[in-house]
Amino acid sequence: MSFFFRAASRPRSSQQDLVRSIKDSLLALDTKTGAKALEDVEKNIFTLRQTLSGDGEVEPNQDHVLQIALEICKEGVLSLFVQNLPSLGWEGRKDLAHCWCILLRQKVDESHCCVQYIENHVDLLDFLVVCYKNLEVALNCGNMLRECIKYPSLAKYILESNSFELFFQYVELPNFDIASDALNTFKDLLTKHEDAVSEFLISHYEQFFELYKRLLTSDNYVTRRQSVKFLSEFLLEAPNAQIMKRYILEVRYLNIMMGLLKDSSKNIRICSFHIFKVFVANPNKPRDIIQVLVDNHKELLKLLHALPASKGEDDQLDEERDLIIKEIEKLVRLSV
Repeated sequence: MSFFFRAASRPRSSQQDLVRSIKDSLLALDTKTGAKALEDVEKNIFTLRQTLSGDGEVEPNQDHVLQIALEICKEGVLSLFVQNLPSLGWEGRKDLAHCWCILLRQKVDESHCCVQYIENHVDLLDFLVVCYKNLEVALNCGNMLRECIKYPSLAKYILESNSFELFFQYVELPNFDIASDALNTFKDLLTKHEDAVSEFLISHYEQFFELYKRLLTSDNYVTRRQSVKFLSEFLLEAPNAQIMKRYILEVRYLNIMMGLLKDSSKNIRICSFHIFKVFVANPNKPRDIIQVLVDNHKELLKLLHALPASKGEDDQLDEERDLIIKEIEKLVRLSV
């Protein structure tokens, strides 16, 4: 009598079992109701957090962490994380965001497996951006988005997506914490990857700066202050020289800076001066820019003489202001 034995299958690892438990509990949220289903999910995510980052006494096993990341991608759990984030409680959302950041950093043969998964499921990025509208999960989503933005392909997608325009609304949200968090994400999008940002701004110049103009002229003081401060830093960075050269040729943007020089806020006046001075110092000023400076020279000189010094840069600011005053006076003499 002969016997035929089926080859033994490879036993599942504890890492695979954990990922399967997480997946099953997340899927059960759609079919079950009550605290038990949510409790199971949050318990599993807490276990995942301890496995990925250690429990304070035992350091995580990096091989296990990598295996979990691979299994999570294979089972589509990253999608379930994002889709079910709004259903979790405060601690569960915090644990999930923490795990998300660790998972994205895992590399296999020089490739980030979870980043590649998101590249193939970019709707997750759109979902995270839209979640800024949800007060309860906005800060968690911001944290997860900023981790995504560290990777050029994901940042590039967000910049070029329709979702990007939502940030111009989010930075003016009435909730200060969420508006500030959205601004931090917005800044990361525009500063983390110079080549992608330069390419984006060149191809979307009109659209971007028309939207940004609304922030500079907002009725909200905090929005005006933060947007002009960021612009004064952003435009003057070397990688953005081409964008700045185009920006300072336009009368509409000169008029905005002249308006901000009149702002009641000292900080706003100083930041706007740092952009205004580039319009004036430009050796290749267009005729219409020169005409605006000449036509408004009396008010401009008065505003510049009254410009307050900023702490730590008093001497430099005074020197720059004097040079700009002299240049405007020179333009007036030449126009006579």
